[in-house]
Amino acid sequence: MKTLTIDPITRLEGHGKIDIFLNDEGDVENVYFQVPELRGFEKFCEGRPVEELPSIVTKICGVCPGCHHMASGKAVDAVFGLEPPPTAKKLRELFYMAHFVHSHIAHFYALAAPDFVVGPNAPAAERNILGVINKVGLEIGTEVIKQRRIAQEIQALLGGHQTHVVMNIPGGVKKGLTEEERDDIVKKAEGFVEFSKFSMQLFKDVVIGNKDYVNIILNGPYSLKIHSMGLVDKNKKVNFYDGTVRVVDTDGKELYNYAPKDYMDFVEERVEQWSYLKFPYLKKIGWKGFVEGQDSGVYQATPLSRLNASEGMATPIAQKEYDFMYETLGGKPVHATLAMHWARLVELIYSAEHCLELAKDPDITGKELRAPIDKIVGEGVGIVEAQRGTLTHHYWTDDKGMVRKVNLIVGTTNNHAAICMSLKKAAQGLINKGNPATEGTLNMIEMAFRAYDPCFSCATHSLPGQMKMVVNFLDLDGKLIRSIGR
Repeated sequence: MKTLTIDPITRLEGHGKIDIFLNDEGDVENVYFQVPELRGFEKFCEGRPVEELPSIVTKICGVCPGCHHMASGKAVDAVFGLEPPPTAKKLRELFYMAHFVHSHIAHFYALAAPDFVVGPNAPAAERNILGVINKVGLEIGTEVIKQRRIAQEIQALLGGHQTHVVMNIPGGVKKGLTEEERDDIVKKAEGFVEFSKFSMQLFKDVVIGNKDYVNIILNGPYSLKIHSMGLVDKNKKVNFYDGTVRVVDTDGKELYNYAPKDYMDFVEERVEQWSYLKFPYLKKIGWKGFVEGQDSGVYQATPLSRLNASEGMATPIAQKEYDFMYETLGGKPVHATLAMHWARLVELIYSAEHCLELAKDPDITGKELRAPIDKIVGEGVGIVEAQRGTLTHHYWTDDKGMVRKVNLIVGTTNNHAAICMSLKKAAQGLINKGNPATEGTLNMIEMAFRAYDPCFSCATHSLPGQMKMVVNFLDLDGKLIRSIGR
């Protein structure tokens, strides 16, 4: 049996490798996706005052610190039995929309676009953000950097820092907005809306306008028929900050719609010995293995699954693009993995529009910023939609508010089983006896996980009991001399 290894995998946050096992005929027998790192933040948080956690958990990851800050803030609110006043809640959500704009722009232009704008079979040295800028022009590249910088400025203003956020406190936020600051954000958010519309048009021109790309999306080895999860508001429209968790089956029929505090009745986690990532699955269906279909317990929590699980978008331009996407791809739900990129751009438009709505809201400059603390409930759950999927923070404390236990289910963790399955399907569809692996082929296999925009530092929480280590000694020619392992 021959083994092909992609190590390291590229254009992602964190570390990982893919082992592809070929049988004697040259066909793909199996694929293993391994994440060889451990973060351990759940243990780091134990013994700390619970009100410190929103600032501590931003250190989990520099890509999505705002997501952890928001989920943590909501969990801390619940520990103290608090509901933030309207101004505080809207300020949190305003920060969060800027955070989504910042992240979704980064993924589309720096991580996803090289595969489409430059091309999946282009030389590796060209499949990057510089290659994209070379194709679309320096002016557009400059605008990408500008819009991300502006989103960071809004996060820094509201959150105290764009990465190490210190915004949330029990029952509210630390500071409010002046009228002058609000007017500045309105102008910046108007720019977000225009740039998000431009990005969607670029995608339509380059990808949807190319028959070969559309064929890869719809008919290539990039599809996975499993259940879809996403946070929705009371009208079952997509919401990133607040709402209930809705799960629909492979045909789009609602399976569950539950409050965040009840998540343990619906989601269970499984451990496999070959990865530090756990494998969540739908508890009421049960773990049936890495299989597709209506009877599988595997689900996705991605931009596409959020749209699948919803009944629309809550802003007008995003709703128009939502309708066009599903009309073009043949109706709901869509199970085409690469369509996640399209869904992410619909979400970019929604984030920009909602950012502008919130900035114009009269409540946003209100003076009531927090609810008073008068009790400790001792347990709290906070759920938001991170860019990479549904994010859960669950805290248990003693009667003084000291943390006893923490459970985190991160967006990428939700998608771990789906990522493994997508990689195997892509490899089996692209490599066989008549089509041996090339550099371009291996990149097209990586495209399967890249669609999920995975964040592996956030997601590594399993601790099998020992930290395995292998040290390889190579000579000057790169030949393996000796290996030492534990």
